[in-house]
Amino acid sequence: MHAQLAPDLAPDLPSTQTLSSAKRPRGRPRKTADERDDGNRRQELIHAAAKLFHRKGFDATSTRDIAAAVGMRSGSPFYHFKSKGALLHAVMEEGMRSAIERQTRALQKAEQSKTDARWVLAILIRNQFDVLLGPGSDFIPVMLYESRALTPRQRVSLVQLQGDYEAAWTPILEALHTAGQLRADVKLARLLIFGALNWSVQWYDRRKGASLDDLTAAALALFIHEA
Repeated sequence: MHAQLAPDLAPDLPSTQTLSSAKRPRGRPRKTADERDDGNRRQELIHAAAKLFHRKGFDATSTRDIAAAVGMRSGSPFYHFKSKGALLHAVMEEGMRSAIERQTRALQKAEQSKTDARWVLAILIRNQFDVLLGPGSDFIPVMLYESRALTPRQRVSLVQLQGDYEAAWTPILEALHTAGQLRADVKLARLLIFGALNWSVQWYDRRKGASLDDLTAAALALFIHEA
């Protein structure tokens, strides 16, 4: 037990109310370590999930698998995503947004060089092969083959992004159609071109010799006639 100070020798002690006020942090509460790193960990989960969903399939991949891939405990992904389905949607959304950004940059370069419509289409096709088959290309194949696992509401947002991506092709195809280099109906041609390019994720093997430039040249020769 501590000795009680005499009233005349006791220092001026702060009141309980003053202590309470002093301890209360000002402004927003401090974030925990997990909260501070939320953005980075979220991106790690998205990239790890994209690889696993692509290689193993959505149904065969567990949240435990995804957590292990980024060094998390099995339940930790649910801090960042409500469910495995929400993570799947994030993977697809990330893939489409990244594809749109890459395509926009490619088209900006084409505009600067004042390339004709045929070669702009070649740039678009080459970029599409990069998105599908190049480094870090797990995202779009997941979107192509795992969309059945999405909810109707999740599909709506992705359809909008997909529409934005494909819309950039329409004026190029229309210009080629006007020039007589594309003989098919523009809308049908766009659907058929995307169908053919997207199917390459099923059969392409870079070890068998064909490069993405080779695929681009072959696709252009298949779809477009010389003027």
